[in-house]
Amino acid sequence: MEQRTLGPSSLVVSELALGTMTFGVETPEDEAHRQLDRFVEVGGTFVDTADVYGAGASEEIIGRWLARTADTDHLVLTTKGRFPMGPGPMDRGAGRRHLTRALDDSLRRLGVESIDLYQVHGWDVAAPLEETLTTLDGFVRSGKVRHVGLSNYTGWQLQRAIRLGEALGTEPIISLQAQYNLLAREIELELLPQCLEEGLGLLPWSPLGGGWLTGKYRSDERPTGATRLGEDPNRGVEAYDRRNVPRTWETLEAVEAVADAHGRSLAQVSLAWLLRRPAVSSVILGARTLAQLEDDLGAVDVVLTDDDVEELAVASAPGIPDYPYRMQARQMAMTIWDELRTRPEPD
Repeated sequence: MEQRTLGPSSLVVSELALGTMTFGVETPEDEAHRQLDRFVEVGGTFVDTADVYGAGASEEIIGRWLARTADTDHLVLTTKGRFPMGPGPMDRGAGRRHLTRALDDSLRRLGVESIDLYQVHGWDVAAPLEETLTTLDGFVRSGKVRHVGLSNYTGWQLQRAIRLGEALGTEPIISLQAQYNLLAREIELELLPQCLEEGLGLLPWSPLGGGWLTGKYRSDERPTGATRLGEDPNRGVEAYDRRNVPRTWETLEAVEAVADAHGRSLAQVSLAWLLRRPAVSSVILGARTLAQLEDDLGAVDVVLTDDDVEELAVASAPGIPDYPYRMQARQMAMTIWDELRTRPEPD
């Protein structure tokens, strides 16, 4: 498995990360440990979790695995804090009190002295950004955290955090964890270019769109049974009615064509496309079972041609929202046309 540098830091991470949101919720502990064993066996080094995953269960499962695993020095561990971990008003948020308690609890559950990458799990309108950034800076200075990142921020929020951190002289943000896949490409409008401009490492979550990009769903049949949408068709951002649109099926048709040409699964092709995207440091896998993880891991051996990449990009293109993006695109086109029209003819 290829190793990549995470943003502007010295951290070296595997191109695929093992996401553990299902641990202790959909994936029992023995199965979770088998996933961790297999991931490390094939060269994986980057493990992603969060305190809110299973209300702490995911971190506890990883902690018990770390305690019984001989060699873990090469692993890069990331966790996150922000969302509610209790009923009280101070049991949530990106303020100093909650983040400090959240980090200490994560360290205890994981059984480690420090976290390689600690991420704020989302913007908090109630917490002063200066307080959040200085708190993260204090974590690094204390030795409890080595690097800091953000997750689920909008473009302006990310930009503000970077610039304010520079003004305050706090520990720099090195990464952004965001939803990104062939069916969810909205970050290409602002967040992905911003990651490139600032040199941040991009960590896509939900790379298979909650299972949509595995080909398990059909346009003429609502899902039932032991799948996430089968259990709850209205679940989150990947709700069946939200995704059951022509663009989804056109994208899946293109993915299937490329997969057939390479003798690969739809999941492997979708992950391979994402691994080729600019700014991406590591793609976060999320598998319920070891069998699903095994299939996902095969993505590192898929070699897509430039034509494959272009075919998938065109089929999955989300279009440009009318304002302000389409207006700016028209202005840019007019500027280019005016320049070409006034350019002197070559001799």
